[in-house]
Amino acid sequence: MSQMGLDPDHLRFMEEAIGLARQAGKAGEIPVGSVVVRDGKILGRGLNTRESRRDPTLHAEIMALREAAHAIGNWRLENCTLYVTLEPCPMCAGALVQARIPELVFGCEDPKAGACGTLYDIPRDSRLNHRILVRKGILREECARILRDFFQARRQQRRDGRVVEGGRLEID
Repeated sequence: MSQMGLDPDHLRFMEEAIGLARQAGKAGEIPVGSVVVRDGKILGRGLNTRESRRDPTLHAEIMALREAAHAIGNWRLENCTLYVTLEPCPMCAGALVQARIPELVFGCEDPKAGACGTLYDIPRDSRLNHRILVRKGILREECARILRDFFQARRQQRRDGRVVEGGRLEID
């Protein structure tokens, strides 16, 4: 997908999410980053911390939703957009519906767990009480490259028999 003609805010906020994804990757986490935005202002930021905090629910989207809800003092995140580098999984897609997020913007599809059009389509399921406008493919190649490089480095470390201190990977 060409990035020409896109809303510059989509690019700017996806770049912010990409920065968070890189931060997660350097910490040894799956490199996914997310931000919640309302009226051009970031209300919440999140990056995966499941490994370091040993909690299966600590996906980037959940962290960003929690921070945004706390910032506005309401669980209903109406008039907000969630930007995330990887298509949300079923848990995160369900949380977006529950938070009443009206718009989701994501970078690359997740062929193994994508629940926003790839394997499932939770945000647009007419049986649920809320539907979400989904935009995909924003900075897709960059988002996919970050994940590809992370897993390539992890596989190489396993082949080499190296143990990385603190689970950290050095990825450019």
